[in-house]
Amino acid sequence: MKQEVSIRIERSLAAIRPELWATLEGAGRDKAGGGYNPFNSHGFLSALEESGSATAETGWLGHHLLLEDAAGILIGAVPCYLKSHSRGEYVFDHGWADAYERAGGRYYPKLQVTIPFTPATGPRLMVARGRHQAEVRALLAGGLREVTERLGASSAHVTFLPEDELAAFEGRGYLHRTDQQFHFLNAGYRDHDDFLDTLASRKRKALKKERRAALENGITIDWLTGSDLTEAVWDQFFAFYMDTGSRKWGRPYLTRDFYSLIGERMADDILLVMAKRGGRYIAGAINFIGSDTLFGRHWGCIEEHPFLHFEVCYHQAIDFALAKGLQKVEAGAQGEHKLARGYQPVTTHSAHFIAHAGLRRAVADYLEHERREVEQIGEYLGEHTPFRKGERQCRED
Repeated sequence: MKQEVSIRIERSLAAIRPELWATLEGAGRDKAGGGYNPFNSHGFLSALEESGSATAETGWLGHHLLLEDAAGILIGAVPCYLKSHSRGEYVFDHGWADAYERAGGRYYPKLQVTIPFTPATGPRLMVARGRHQAEVRALLAGGLREVTERLGASSAHVTFLPEDELAAFEGRGYLHRTDQQFHFLNAGYRDHDDFLDTLASRKRKALKKERRAALENGITIDWLTGSDLTEAVWDQFFAFYMDTGSRKWGRPYLTRDFYSLIGERMADDILLVMAKRGGRYIAGAINFIGSDTLFGRHWGCIEEHPFLHFEVCYHQAIDFALAKGLQKVEAGAQGEHKLARGYQPVTTHSAHFIAHAGLRRAVADYLEHERREVEQIGEYLGEHTPFRKGERQCRED
């Protein structure tokens, strides 16, 4: 860029005005309503910090990079954290850390460019609207490497970034990593039945039977959003989260205050799918609503019922997306069981800068093999979707 720019670090989103952050693409709803990612919003990120979920005490020290022009005007930003561990990231580098430390190195602290506890693709090199996107992204990628070296951190990891941001990291010493998720892609379906009609007969019958079985024993489903999200509802959902999260992860990441804060700041961007039996809620899943995507995050329950998890987390998400005209459902990390329910394999991307040349070479060799494996698995899974032969390609065309 022809003008002079500089990068500074802010330790907390609270130090950045919400209306200023919202000028970044993806972080706020513009007049056209496009491109909004709720996880990149000031409301979500600040709630993580203010609730005590993502703080220095939990190993997530804010190091948000702000790119400003000579007049001090924000032209780009990177949501970034100085990490003392590798938990809550969903792109696993524990093996890299172990190898480096066995060789006498110090892997932590490292810089992590991501949304804490959120395996969802979204802007990482955030550009102010009206600015030259490619130039600002290149400056941010270069600035992140420079900050990593100045801090003496071992590495910088940019995870779940959109594929179109990869170009900014090319030629700057970053390594490309891929992984697999499963997303529902709306091919213009009128409703769930229209979607089911594209599946092979046996698969279609199995899913209809599964949905009926999930709602046996008098179970009903509610969609709660906006003013429906009362403190009493959050109390119930948090109980589900703690019960299931404690068994699954040992120690859930999010605090009860986090839910109150997002309920205050972004209630219209949240969908709770809640299952009720005998006059009380027994299970629920939290989703976040973007401009064209429904993002499923986590679920919990206090009663176990066959297929209820699939109904609450996957089938109901598809129902909501189709009802609201959303183009996609991202249902979180991992889970090949999603394939049978109409979710398709999608490649995710990350970029990694590793300061130590020897470790960088070793990781580069590992990633070359891993990328090939991810590609082969994706091709295999793509051939084993529940769609009728030729139906998926026809719809995509």
